[in-house]
Amino acid sequence: MTVILPGATLGVMGGGQLGRMFVHAAQRMGYFTAVLDPDPASPAGLVSHYHVKTPYLDQEGLAQLLQRSAAVTTEFENVPAPALATLAAHRPVSPGADAVAIAQDRAREKAHFTRCGVACAPHAVLETEADLERVPDALLPGVLKTARLGYDGKGQLRVGTREELAGAWAALQGVPCVLERLLPLAAECSVIVARGHDGAMVDLPPQWNLHRGGILAVTQAGTGILPAATARQAVAATRAIAEGLHYVGVLCVEFFLLQDGSLVVNEMAPRPHNSGHYSIEACDVSQFELQVRTLAGLPLVQPRQHSPAIMLNLLGDLWFTRGAEATPPWHEVLALPGMHLHLYGKLSARPGRKMGHLTVTGPTAEAVRASASRAAQLLGIEPF
Repeated sequence: MTVILPGATLGVMGGGQLGRMFVHAAQRMGYFTAVLDPDPASPAGLVSHYHVKTPYLDQEGLAQLLQRSAAVTTEFENVPAPALATLAAHRPVSPGADAVAIAQDRAREKAHFTRCGVACAPHAVLETEADLERVPDALLPGVLKTARLGYDGKGQLRVGTREELAGAWAALQGVPCVLERLLPLAAECSVIVARGHDGAMVDLPPQWNLHRGGILAVTQAGTGILPAATARQAVAATRAIAEGLHYVGVLCVEFFLLQDGSLVVNEMAPRPHNSGHYSIEACDVSQFELQVRTLAGLPLVQPRQHSPAIMLNLLGDLWFTRGAEATPPWHEVLALPGMHLHLYGKLSARPGRKMGHLTVTGPTAEAVRASASRAAQLLGIEPF
């Protein structure tokens, strides 16, 4: 691939907060940016040099993005893979349509994990009533997940019996699903890697994650967050998954750490991830700069985490903790040491909506935890 140097325009499919942070990183490095998103008030569109306001499969919109951009990336996994394939016929696109299509389908995703030799939860793919009847007893209790278009806990239902499984299948409209056995979790973690067109690969340190209601709530990153052997295993598995896809771009893989100490893969995201937001302040190369580098064909260097960090996800619920809608007490939060506030420019808050994140850094893990705990208390975030 020909290296695309600063001064060129980089395109991104999707105008959400991940696109916004990609745009900020690209602009800091001297690139122009173009965003395709149908929402005229999309967070990335509001800060980009160019905003193409059309649906993702609109041929005229794709043509406009191609005209502007030297290369194109995506900021969310549910962008239509055919749109990426159309773009890739004319410009470098990373990640590619094939990798994104696999990440969009849990059944294909799990098959890929297995091919790469990475253990995942015992599961069954359910596409017909006959599949439902053949489910082994060993998979119950379990979690029924729609095979496509699920994120942040959406399209997932816990089931304990065959009767509950049949009811959940009906509630999900009988679409293709994956049933996963419920496992005894000790923790959740994730690894982010970046792989270039030349096969070079680097990784961010593994992160410890806490989810609430299916949405990432807290990420902790730093030395000793995970047992050393577990961290090495997670990084090796993530690299194998990326290599198996011939992936180009930034990839996040989420894992379950079980009570017996074993590690199983949960899912992957073909893009930067909430759990890597801390890298903007706590690492010398952030996940978004890595996304720019992989897209533009620039050299990849191994990121170094120079500060312990905790990231708190800021959902729209925080605007309603006192009843009527009110701005959270940012002035009190920002009086604490090590606070880095990111608000995404969304025009209205609502429960469950990702409005921003707060990264806390400091000289020691203990200092970071103390500041983050106090910030959570001020904001009305449940202790962690």
